[in-house]
Amino acid sequence: MAMAEIDVLGGGIFGLSVAYSLQKRGAKTRLIEKYRIGAGASGGVVGALAPHTPDNWNDKKQFQFESLIAMKSFWAEVDGLSGIDSGYGQIGRLVALETARELELAQERVISAVEFWKGHADWQVVAAERFKGWVPAAKTGFLSFDSLSARMSPRNACDSLAAAFQAIGGEIVLGRSTADADLQVHCTGYEGLKELTAELGTGLGSGVKGQGLLLDYDAGDVPQMFVGGIHFIPHASGKLAVGSTSEIEWVDASSTDSLLDDLLKRAISILPALADAKVLQRWAGVRPRGRRRAPMLGRHPNRAGVFIANGGFKIGFGVALKAGEVMADLVLNGSAEIPVGFSVEANLA
Repeated sequence: MAMAEIDVLGGGIFGLSVAYSLQKRGAKTRLIEKYRIGAGASGGVVGALAPHTPDNWNDKKQFQFESLIAMKSFWAEVDGLSGIDSGYGQIGRLVALETARELELAQERVISAVEFWKGHADWQVVAAERFKGWVPAAKTGFLSFDSLSARMSPRNACDSLAAAFQAIGGEIVLGRSTADADLQVHCTGYEGLKELTAELGTGLGSGVKGQGLLLDYDAGDVPQMFVGGIHFIPHASGKLAVGSTSEIEWVDASSTDSLLDDLLKRAISILPALADAKVLQRWAGVRPRGRRRAPMLGRHPNRAGVFIANGGFKIGFGVALKAGEVMADLVLNGSAEIPVGFSVEANLA
């Protein structure tokens, strides 16, 4: 469908990725955002891109894997077009192995990563002593390390992708929430999930509020780590992101409160050097969580010419590249390889 006119609603990472992919394929694409680019969860500070474990493999894990391994070249292309540094870096991730069972599972994943990651990345079990001073001592004396995990600056990444979209001819309209084109892709976050629930009369998801911190702490050239339920993400800027909380019930989507104070205390107990680090930014936003806790990609069940890409939740940035590609396939070609568990139909079932 050459030169189709398409409106993409929503300027988060899903909307930006879909719009960019459509525009690259020759569609005349307009992105409409009623607030600002990266206004919701996509404008956060943490930026942890971590894969699912390489065991119990399925099409959803394959989808995420393909998205993650394509990111290095994708963000190099986007940043080259925009002149903005997304902060992307495939730095890997360390996780402390506290029990014998966790160590056993990690060792099994070394083997499954060889089978399913096919040399693009690996899973290792490493001695905790190797990262002394960064990761707290694990009870088993070992850590898991996967080389597939990456980091980025979410807000910078959104700005970079928006500018790259415009550089290839895409149009961005701010301050509106309605579309005019016959073909529309709705990437409208948790507010969109609420609207779909009201429209279809069935619960399709909600928003989960998260809070995070950006600290003036240069951890050096180390992988990100996940310890005590907290992500510690060393950014290319020499800052450290810490996050995040999860709140199912909340009142103010953008306010930070005592939960973030508690998060900082927990982070300091894990990494005492953070006690003297200046807090540069306190952030809060709402992640869109579909009823299956997975992305929802496909056609609107009742409205011709309308498509949905929503529900990124905790893996939105990690799957956004692939989500953009398959949505462009669906809109322009009429079909796409979307995992059954990510389909709109599965969320309606």
